[in-house]
Amino acid sequence: MPEYKAPLRDLRFVRNELLNYAEHYANLPNGQDATPDMVDAIMEEGAKFCEQMLSPLNRIGDEQGCTRNDDGSVKTPDGFKEAYKQFVEGGWASLENTTEYGGQGLPISLGVVLREMMGQANWSWAMYPGLSHGAMNTLEAHGTDEQKQTYLTKLISGEWTGTMCLTEAHCGTDLGMLRTKAEPQDDGSYTINGTKIFISSGEHDMSENIVHIVLARLPDAPEGVKGISLFIVPRQLPEGEGVSAENNGVTCGSLEHKMGIHGNSTCVMNFDNAKGFLVGTANKGLNCMFTFMNTARIGTGLQGIAHGETAFQGALRYARERVQGRSLNGPKNPDAPADSLMVHPDIRRMLLTIKAFTEGNRAMAYFAAKLADLTHESNDEETRKQAELQLGFLTPIVKAFFTETGFECANLGLQCLGGHGYIAEWGMEQNVRDSRISMIYEGTTGIQALDLLGRKVLMSQGESLRCFTKIIHKFCQAHAENEQLQEFIEPLKAINKEWGEITMGIGMKAMKNREEVGAASVDYLMFSGYAALAYFWADMARVAHEKLAEGTSEAGFYKAKIQTAKFFYERLLPRAYAHKTCVESGADTLLSMNEADFGDV
Repeated sequence: MPEYKAPLRDLRFVRNELLNYAEHYANLPNGQDATPDMVDAIMEEGAKFCEQMLSPLNRIGDEQGCTRNDDGSVKTPDGFKEAYKQFVEGGWASLENTTEYGGQGLPISLGVVLREMMGQANWSWAMYPGLSHGAMNTLEAHGTDEQKQTYLTKLISGEWTGTMCLTEAHCGTDLGMLRTKAEPQDDGSYTINGTKIFISSGEHDMSENIVHIVLARLPDAPEGVKGISLFIVPRQLPEGEGVSAENNGVTCGSLEHKMGIHGNSTCVMNFDNAKGFLVGTANKGLNCMFTFMNTARIGTGLQGIAHGETAFQGALRYARERVQGRSLNGPKNPDAPADSLMVHPDIRRMLLTIKAFTEGNRAMAYFAAKLADLTHESNDEETRKQAELQLGFLTPIVKAFFTETGFECANLGLQCLGGHGYIAEWGMEQNVRDSRISMIYEGTTGIQALDLLGRKVLMSQGESLRCFTKIIHKFCQAHAENEQLQEFIEPLKAINKEWGEITMGIGMKAMKNREEVGAASVDYLMFSGYAALAYFWADMARVAHEKLAEGTSEAGFYKAKIQTAKFFYERLLPRAYAHKTCVESGADTLLSMNEADFGDV
């Protein structure tokens, strides 16, 4: 199993040198305590927890998995419960939550650092507190004062954990078809009956109680998504300072048998006359749930970075140590029986691809995290509005592009090890299996693509796109005379222009045939991901050139940034134009064949 090392140097580069987080925090109402020294201490201690506690449990979780007992309770893998206890005692659960309900009140973006490192060290374990984070956000935004005092305080302390319960066996993304019922009771509560599937962290032994956030339908609810309500349904009802000894009609019917993330309990959850409590307004549950889902989508984007980082660390370590073959230009190490794998261009192609995606995606993620801070904390209404617009635009890209490229990175990492990559002891095949779900849950790549193109871009008449392309335009203007950046500026200007033209072309076609949106959406999202990444790599190259010009003892680090930027522009950015060609091919290539002509099965 590869030894995990938190990428603190690159995190500091992105946060401190590229995005100037120190100034950002200084201007946030809740950022005064997030001084550079405090932030550095949190990152260092978080890294230790992830390296020393979580990483050693990663393979254990994969091999042991979770076990369902006869009474419906679930035992997590050895060490998971103890790690969670240490997580809570260390105050990590409450890092970014409101002080009113027991949190430390630090910026959201600081919590993102911890979640990235936890995901890299052990994604299965990280999902348990990760789901709680979404439940907290939902209750903070939509819960009553009583609900916050009862449930939010316990979630923030880490004593209780949370889940989101959406999917049912007959309906995945189409939540308008859900059948779980909520019957109003005289005491103001509701009786919940139904079954949910694919519930991550649905049942486990790591916390005293589990708070399920459940979508259900009231008796008089309208059909479709307009008739969905949201409910708090605890596994055990609150009682005094603790919980009732009796189960609240919430049980794990079975554990899903999965391709990966074995250490996380993915459950079929049965709600049998369970007592629930309405969150927000009746029949407006989907609006409330989007608070949870958007949090989860950004968190899932971090999963793409996590698997890329894991792949890079394992593949780089192996490529340096493994000797096999000779350089085509002659032996690089004539005293050894063979050269290291690092001499081979194809190994470098794979390593650089992983590096370019992982570090580029990280830059975009922390740009988005700054926007999340502003949407929650800025005192200026216009600043909040612009941040919400930009974050809404970036969220489907972060979720889908990061996970698509993260899965590619996981596969390339395995490939670097050859046959050894396919063997469990090296950890690379687990990384591939664990990463595969990321493109599916919280909305598949196709769903994210429809959200980006249909909802975010076309429905805003391009306003959300322009808010980002303006950033690129201004960057290109500011550095038009910078000779060191010309190899990036010209292609960046070109793809930024293409972005607007492609969008307009789809919009024109869609006026005649709405299917053009669905036909173009995934390729449009991938084009958008490459275009956005081109901006971040150009900006990282700018910083690297400036640092080298100032004089630095880390010349190798900054030269590697510039070289990786060049690799991205010459080897990966051209992929965007293949996606452009696919977009322009239109819907006919997908829809002209009759269903029956696909063949017999």
